[in-house]
Amino acid sequence: MTMTATPKTSAHIQSGEANGRIWGARAADWAAIQEPQCAPAYHAVFDKAVIGSETRLLDAGCGAGMALRLAADLGAEVAGIDASAALLEVARGRHPKATFALGDLEELPFDSDSFDVVTGFNSFQYAADPIMALQEARRVTRPGGKVFVMTWGEPDGMEAAALVAALKPLLPPPPPGAAGPFALSETDKLEALATSAGLTAQEVFDVNAPWRYPDLATAQKGLGSSGVAVKAAEINGQAALDDAHAKALAAFRQPDGSYVIGATFRVLMAGVAL
Repeated sequence: MTMTATPKTSAHIQSGEANGRIWGARAADWAAIQEPQCAPAYHAVFDKAVIGSETRLLDAGCGAGMALRLAADLGAEVAGIDASAALLEVARGRHPKATFALGDLEELPFDSDSFDVVTGFNSFQYAADPIMALQEARRVTRPGGKVFVMTWGEPDGMEAAALVAALKPLLPPPPPGAAGPFALSETDKLEALATSAGLTAQEVFDVNAPWRYPDLATAQKGLGSSGVAVKAAEINGQAALDDAHAKALAAFRQPDGSYVIGATFRVLMAGVAL
């Protein structure tokens, strides 16, 4: 399987601006509730990357900066880029000494060979051109360095996929060829993406990261903070979004009123040639 990159156009820029707006609309809820749900994946990636005091790390699509904070706690020198100014504001507050940039993954404002490790946690599949974005990740990674791409695991049998599906009736049909959240979930597609970007796929592994919420209101706030959910609320109203989430969450309610939803993320580890 091969993939082809396309030149960057105004459509890519508009896509970045649009994503930045909707993903930053509820930055505080994302940072406090939803971003921590991916913590097991952050830890798994940093273990594989052997993050330490000699590591220069870029998080591409860093969001509110939780992963960067964890990497910095391990001793890494960290930088992040995101399309959302609101999320970057939260990230700067968490780690004032880090380097942050507002921009698109297809055009990273960093010199070539600047980093030992580049991570993308649920970010590359949302780029207007994932191949171009990953080519940029390769460019800024030193020879012998690592690039990690985290995306959703395969939806079949995954409980969290029901929550993703719950929003489908609230959203307009995607344009032809548009990438969805599970666009890179199959191992061969992840490996093909790496190859097309000039990287060497070295390993693909899964990380279980169940979503946990103490009550329905918290679950609705967390789930409602994603860019896709914000878009659904803008089209249909907040009440419709909350109702869709409540119905989908009902199957995962625990006896104490909390909610636990199984979620799996798939991670590609790729190398940059020496």
